[in-house]
Amino acid sequence: MKISVIIPTWNRAHRLLPALESVCKQTHRAHEILVIDDGSTDATRNLVSAGFPGVRYHYQDNHGVSHARNTGIRRATGDWIALLDSDDRWHPAKLERQIQVLGENPAYRICHTDEIWIRNGKRVNPMRKHAKEGGHIFRHNLPRCAISPSAVLISKQLLVETGNFDERLPACEDYDLWLRLCARHPVLFLDEPLTIKYGGHADQLSRRYWGMDRFRVYALEKVIRSGVLSAADRIAAVQMLLEKAAIVTRGAVKHGNTDLAGEYRDIQASYAALLDDLQTRYPGSPLSGEAVG
Repeated sequence: MKISVIIPTWNRAHRLLPALESVCKQTHRAHEILVIDDGSTDATRNLVSAGFPGVRYHYQDNHGVSHARNTGIRRATGDWIALLDSDDRWHPAKLERQIQVLGENPAYRICHTDEIWIRNGKRVNPMRKHAKEGGHIFRHNLPRCAISPSAVLISKQLLVETGNFDERLPACEDYDLWLRLCARHPVLFLDEPLTIKYGGHADQLSRRYWGMDRFRVYALEKVIRSGVLSAADRIAAVQMLLEKAAIVTRGAVKHGNTDLAGEYRDIQASYAALLDDLQTRYPGSPLSGEAVG
């Protein structure tokens, strides 16, 4: 198993250092480490060249995290991909333990681990709704992103089959990818806190964009139209889309954006009609395993 570690980064030299150190301290050495610098103007290049000469460094103009990750995936020579955000870190045994459990469960092509959360320098306990799961977890992914990119070890071929990250999304790109992947494939969960996620800092994507549910509605529309969902999963996805579209509508009204509010009211009306049709066609759903076109 050849593992390519991909770290996208943008003006985070001060956070990138501990992330890279955590990869270099792995008890199972990665086949290669790729840092995809998405247009940094800080000391990122010097940090990598001076401190980590074995790392493959690639600089590109700023196109966003999805483009950076996809660049890394295309350039990777390993058959497995481990993603790491530049503000996160790994336990030293992370890759070793994932390799072990994947070897014991060869039917799986993706594995994620449990996490430790650090917010503003202090460890916090995730709420129950953030608990990680394995298996067929499509519906578990609907309310929020239930898989962290930094926790994943995934077959490169599976990423290619799924379509990689959607570069049109400035945020929630991981939510979109996991919906598409989990609609078709089971996920192996390693119930050990081997990924350390850091939050609370000002350069997080979640702080950069208003109305994040706009991007989730877009992702839900894609997977609903894909034709691969069972009746139960499609109904659940439409119900979640209606909830998130309603949130965007309320936010648009609050901010005085009448055009956006009208757009999302139209989306709600369209999918409410689809939901009525699906519930009429498939009474008593769930009907697991039956694809709905």
